[in-house]
Amino acid sequence: MSNYFKHESAYVDEGAEVGEGTKVWHYSHVMGKARIGMGCILGQNVLVSNSVVVGNYCKIQNNVSLYEGVTLEDYVFCGPSCVFTNVQTPRSEYPRADSKHYIPTLVKRGASIGANATIVCGVTLHECAFVAAGAVVTRDVQSYAIVAGVPARVIGWMSAYGDRLDFSQTDEVVDSIGHRYRKSGNDEVIRVC
Repeated sequence: MSNYFKHESAYVDEGAEVGEGTKVWHYSHVMGKARIGMGCILGQNVLVSNSVVVGNYCKIQNNVSLYEGVTLEDYVFCGPSCVFTNVQTPRSEYPRADSKHYIPTLVKRGASIGANATIVCGVTLHECAFVAAGAVVTRDVQSYAIVAGVPARVIGWMSAYGDRLDFSQTDEVVDSIGHRYRKSGNDEVIRVC
């Protein structure tokens, strides 16, 4: 067993892998086939279902459910009550309760998801994507893009550090800690250094 903290009201099922230094807070439940990296924080009332993978140093705020098919890479932030889905056509009378119906969702390194945002299954949030509070994401989000609205649309760009990137006057911008970003002709942003 690794060295992690589990609040007395939380459940971590046998077989779950939880990394060193991770904290599992009040009323959370980590199912037996879940894998969570080191240094993560799972807030109150978080569910991590079977076969979910959570990378290192992720912060999952209160009332978030990570259903089977969701993968979070390192340093992902999930704001309070953000929602992940894993079935595109749910029906109560005809349950899709096995993994052949689950559609994977990938959240790449450094991405942030705001409070009450909804991530529809089958999308990828690329590196350091930023989803605004309340947004509904129905398609992939590019690296460093800020998306907002219903459905979510690109409204700007953000550095890995969290600075807004203004490409209105130039194709290359430096953030407040010296990282350079370049915007290509096809509206993609890459970190140069």
